[in-house]
Amino acid sequence: MDYDTLSLLMFLALFLTLAAGLHISFGLYAIALGFAYFLWGTAGMNTIVMSIWGMMNNFPLLAIPLFIFMAMILEKSNLVADVYDCFYKWSAALRGGLAIATIFVGALIGSVSGVVAAGVIGLGVIAFPQMAKYRYNQGVNLGSILSGGTLGQIIPPALVMIVYSALTSVSVGQLFASGVSVGLLLVALFSLYILIRSYLQKDFCPSLPADKRVGWREKFASLRVLILPGFLVVATVGSILSGAATPTEGAAVGAFGAVLFSIVRRRFTFDILQQSMIETLKVSSMIAWMIGGAASFSAVFAGIGGNQVIANIALHMPGGEWGVLLLSIAFIFLLGMFLETMAIIMLAAPILSPIMLQMGFDPLWWAIIFMTLLQAAYITPPFGVALFYLKSVTPAHVRLSDIYWSSLPFIGLQLVAVLLIVLFPALALWLPRLLFQ
Repeated sequence: MDYDTLSLLMFLALFLTLAAGLHISFGLYAIALGFAYFLWGTAGMNTIVMSIWGMMNNFPLLAIPLFIFMAMILEKSNLVADVYDCFYKWSAALRGGLAIATIFVGALIGSVSGVVAAGVIGLGVIAFPQMAKYRYNQGVNLGSILSGGTLGQIIPPALVMIVYSALTSVSVGQLFASGVSVGLLLVALFSLYILIRSYLQKDFCPSLPADKRVGWREKFASLRVLILPGFLVVATVGSILSGAATPTEGAAVGAFGAVLFSIVRRRFTFDILQQSMIETLKVSSMIAWMIGGAASFSAVFAGIGGNQVIANIALHMPGGEWGVLLLSIAFIFLLGMFLETMAIIMLAAPILSPIMLQMGFDPLWWAIIFMTLLQAAYITPPFGVALFYLKSVTPAHVRLSDIYWSSLPFIGLQLVAVLLIVLFPALALWLPRLLFQ
């Protein structure tokens, strides 16, 4: 059987396992084991074992459980409520101010947690009732929570960036720096959209009544709640970007800092510690299974010449390298409608990233495009997981279809961000170039 047919059969088997409802990690293992045994017998098992060992024996992966633990501690310490109260006071007089505050809070929460569930659920519980109370347009209310709450997947420390780095060897530090650049771009696009629509449509997102606003003294006093989160951001992300610490060391500092934050805020309990450790173990184990499955599948796929088959197809596509880029973007966006982000990384990154390198594209530039599309995948109907996180904490009168419709303008803005990065790479690469070159 020729390489072309074997490569096609591996992909066909993968999509059949997904359609059957088997989790992607176990599907990847099953296909890798089946094809390795069929082609090479028991000797093929060595290929799988060595590929898993080589992937898991990767020091930066230790950052994953540490960042997850940090996120769990901060989530249970009510960080979202504290930060939102501060931004709420500063934005009250601005049309669309509460929605813009939601975007900024999401960005800040993302920079100290990197876990989508914490951002979306926390903002859904706190921000949604406030915006509904002051008659904000429901679409912007829901959409700002979705887009703000998922910024943790593009603003470091994003777990998806660490996993992508392990699979493709792109520098985690440079990817984090690019994530800061693109995160700021997305915050600007989301905020401008809300601001412009609020001022063009008077009743779209009204400013708060004068009696609901606070004075300057109270505004400045509210900034105190940002001191500890700010210190945590500097100690983790700042130390990594400056080169003072590796991602793993920065994650360890962040985990320790999160516990200190909880103690200082007088919210630390051993019950919170126990719950955080158990949830960290569950999420980390799931990610480890997926990374091992991806390593197994990639090793067998490469062993049968699948990477070369894909590269040959790409080289003969109409439109040259730009046609390949456009098709790759469309492919990832399509996957985002149906798969979780980790599954998309495991499926697409090992195959597409070498092709982009062969086409002459900057691997870091392509990586941040990939990450931006993953952030959009979280809120893309019908199966974006953030859509269901938000539905779980909204009132019964908010239908899932309402949440679907609310996501569309913000998905459009994310695609605008991708277009801007494609046309003007410096928008994403200025910070890593400044820090690392």
